[in-house]
Formats: sequence, structure tokens, C-alpha cells
Amino acid sequence: MNIGEAVKERIIELCRERDISINKLCNMSGVTQSTVNNIVRGRNNSATISTIKKLCDGLGITIQEFFASNLFTELEQEIE
Repeated sequence: MNIGEAVKERIIELCRERDISINKLCNMSGVTQSTVNNIVRGRNNSATISTIKKLCDGLGITIQEFFASNLFTELEQEIE
């Protein structure tokens, strides 16, 4: 799994845990629907830390909490 896939999976996981839709997350965070859709559909594999921070703010969590997931512990090496 690469970082883009892990971010995508984490967003989906957090929405499921809170029983909210992607649309609701967009409204809560102020991130555009198209941006979040591109992330969760795998079209954008390089979400900015600024976008992730806004999503975290909308979810009421810290960036540390976002990345405190097993999804990020065994990422593939990005540089080959």
C-alpha cells in the first residue's frame, strides 16, 4: 500500500466509524466535494497535508490521530 491508498482508506474508515457520508465530511471540513471524491476514488494519490488537516479539523481529531493507524505502519517505499 502506498501513502495515497492509506490516506484514502483512513478517510473512509473515519467516516464509517462516525457514520457520516463523504458529503457530510466535506461540509464539516470545508474541503470541496471534488477534492475529497478524487482522494477516495483514488484519482488523487497526493493529498496535501493542508487538506488532511482540514479534514481532521472537520472530524474533530488531530493529525497525529489521523496517522495513528496501522494503515501507515507498513507503507511501501516511495523512492525506488
